[in-house]
Amino acid sequence: MHAVFFDLDGTLLDTLPDLHVCVNMILKRYGYAEAGYDEVRAAVGNGARKLWERLLPQGAPLERCLSEFRALYAEHSCERTVPYDGAEETLTCLKEKGLKLAVVTNKPHEATVKVIGKYFRADMFDFVAGDSGDFPVKPDPSLARYAALTLRVSPADCLFVGDGETDFLTAKNAGMRPLSALWGYRTEEVLRAAGAREFVTRFEEILKYV
Repeated sequence: MHAVFFDLDGTLLDTLPDLHVCVNMILKRYGYAEAGYDEVRAAVGNGARKLWERLLPQGAPLERCLSEFRALYAEHSCERTVPYDGAEETLTCLKEKGLKLAVVTNKPHEATVKVIGKYFRADMFDFVAGDSGDFPVKPDPSLARYAALTLRVSPADCLFVGDGETDFLTAKNAGMRPLSALWGYRTEEVLRAAGAREFVTRFEEILKYV
């Protein structure tokens, strides 16, 4: 392996507390019932648009809710979010081994840059990109392949770590080696149903694969 790619929500950071609060602020603003914590957790993973498609009732103003959510979350994305145990130490060790590190996520790009900048040192990642509208969202492999091209590494030499079935499929579609994290927002059963076969239960276990 020459590079390790990471999903963000549910993999590097537990962002669900901030997501849950911001989602319910928008739902309340429009007079809809608030979403439960587990409901929001089940809805994340395929980008902000898909999140709102899953949560809003039929006939709701999707575009307005999505736009207002993006603005609200960009402002309040770092209030309750925390890194997962072992993330900083493992990432530092990977850097010391000479591997390139990337973040490829369906999270809105502005919020992605903000949370990465707050919770990790400036030189930790060699490539960081969220959903800016320039590429299709995961599991489309376009952004992951672009990241590999930018880092000048072959996709076959990249490990892709993520907590969701979307991440497993992205890795497979991009020609990267998938590694599924079980500390995030999806169960092993869900991941296995998508085809995942290699799992880690602690961040430090990633080191075994590089």
